[in-house]
Amino acid sequence: MTLEVSLSPDTEAKLRERAAASGKDVVAYVVEAVEEKLRTPASLAELLAPIHAATRQSGMSEDEIDTLIEEAREEVHAEKQGRKKA
Repeated sequence: MTLEVSLSPDTEAKLRERAAASGKDVVAYVVEAVEEKLRTPASLAELLAPIHAATRQSGMSEDEIDTLIEEAREEVHAEKQGRKKA
C-alpha cells in the first residue's frame, strides 16, 4: 500500500531528524513506526471510546448509567451463584 501524507514543516523536520538518528531513510522509519504502533495494544481510552460515545448519544444521566451497570453486574453475579449451587 502506498500512502501520501501531508505533514507540517515542523513535523517533517522532526521526522527526518529521527530517521537520520536511527540510521534509516524516512520511508523505512515511518513503516517501522506504523508497524510498532499497530503492535502496541490500544490504550484504555481508545478501547472505551465507542462506549463513551454511545453513552453520550443515549442521553442517559451518569446515575442512570451507574444503575444500569450495577443491575447488570448483580444479574451476572446471581447467574454465577446459581451455577455454583447446581
